[in-house]
Amino acid sequence: MKIAVSGKGGVGKTTLSAFLVRWFAEQGRKVLAIDADPDANLAHGLGIDDAGTITPISQMKELVAERTESVPGSYGGYFKLNPRVDDLPEKLSIRQGENIRLMVMGGIKKGGTGCVCPESILLKNLVQHLILRRDEVVVMDMEAGIEHLGRGTSKAVDWLITVVEPGRRSIETAARIRELGRDIGLTKIGLVGNKVRNDEDRNFLRKALSGHLILGFIPYDDLIIEADLQAKFAENVSDKTRAGLERVVKNLLEASEGA
Repeated sequence: MKIAVSGKGGVGKTTLSAFLVRWFAEQGRKVLAIDADPDANLAHGLGIDDAGTITPISQMKELVAERTESVPGSYGGYFKLNPRVDDLPEKLSIRQGENIRLMVMGGIKKGGTGCVCPESILLKNLVQHLILRRDEVVVMDMEAGIEHLGRGTSKAVDWLITVVEPGRRSIETAARIRELGRDIGLTKIGLVGNKVRNDEDRNFLRKALSGHLILGFIPYDDLIIEADLQAKFAENVSDKTRAGLERVVKNLLEASEGA
């Protein structure tokens, strides 16, 4: 199964991504976790030691130059559009336990959008390989958009999940991500409501997102906030939170079987 998780910054997409990675790994599945958010936090969310020392692939200038046949740090001139990437998962992934590997992509932080540069070409080719050619479960923690995906990979993504919290800006972001996903051919798009305090929040999200497939709701949990502040995996959560997260997975699997 290939899953991309997106949403506005701060809504809890990394928390959900980390839970999905851990859950599939606990079922005995091999899982490749991909941090595709420029503000990389998935390593912290998975509880990986020394997470702050990990160098994102987009910042590996010599590797980028070697694979794309470009000049390190240069955004001019010619470079290879189909660099070799099939060996990178084994070389660059970080192991967490027996069943989890993590790859930190990083982002292209430069002026303008839609950058066609050696770094972006390498990342897009790598994502395409991971989604199309790998057999593991893939969980991709993305930024507030679908920058790393494209028409070539969209058909192989089983689910695009958008995490949304009770609030207009979060809802607007979710609607925008849904349209972007549809534009590139994604058909299985679901929502997860997070930081839900009560029935009023739940009903607000249902009304504002009518017509969207809602996979479940995760309650507001101080234990998750505390784990985030300490940059570690939210091992201890309330029973309601655990039940909400497991309900999301159950609904995800049921929707996959019924599709």
